[in-house]
Amino acid sequence: MTPSDEALTWALMLDPRAVEAMLMAAFPDGTISVRDLTGTSDHFDAVIVSGRFEGLSRIERHRLVYAALGTAMSGPIHALALRTKSPSEISK
Repeated sequence: MTPSDEALTWALMLDPRAVEAMLMAAFPDGTISVRDLTGTSDHFDAVIVSGRFEGLSRIERHRLVYAALGTAMSGPIHALALRTKSPSEISK
């Protein structure tokens, strides 16, 4: 696959549903919502509630999310606004 083929593949893949699917694979217990903030498929807002976040700092949570998105974070996703919560934080 050439770099231009890879870029085309990413461009076709990254709509909010694709980002949500990547996150659901990493946080199967989660409640996840992803929005495209600009309509350009590169600026997203994600809200993730998962038991995996229990007891973790905001930085540790964000690292888990970035790891779940893998190489998409270094290319097709230009900006990602994150709100990460554990279920116990929601019930408060």
